[in-house]
Amino acid sequence: MSKRNKIIYWIATVWLALGMVSTGIVQLMQAEKEVALMLKLGYPNYFLMTLGVWKLLGSVVVLMPKFPLLKEWAYAGFFFTTTGAIVSHLASGAEITETFPALLLLVLTVVSWYFRPAGRKVADAA
Repeated sequence: MSKRNKIIYWIATVWLALGMVSTGIVQLMQAEKEVALMLKLGYPNYFLMTLGVWKLLGSVVVLMPKFPLLKEWAYAGFFFTTTGAIVSHLASGAEITETFPALLLLVLTVVSWYFRPAGRKVADAA
């Protein structure tokens, strides 16, 4: 892996983890704004706890070495979470600009997944 690709990978991965950790903490704290947003989107409050826990766990998995299969699951979870957020916002009539945070996390997820080192890929780990 080239030095350029390593830099891209680590920048995207660290920003992805920071974004997921920060949103996960806000969701676990059940901040008023988050609760109101979930209700607006049509989801129950307990969904915040589920999302928060999975975002924190996924962030740990993506950052730690080894466990490539678990990393694939974390990346898939991040992909489903962010695309689900984008669709939920658009379906509820939100402005396109309200999808920007989820869209940014989606891009970081794809970039981090694409540029991950060989040892963090399932096919190469076997």
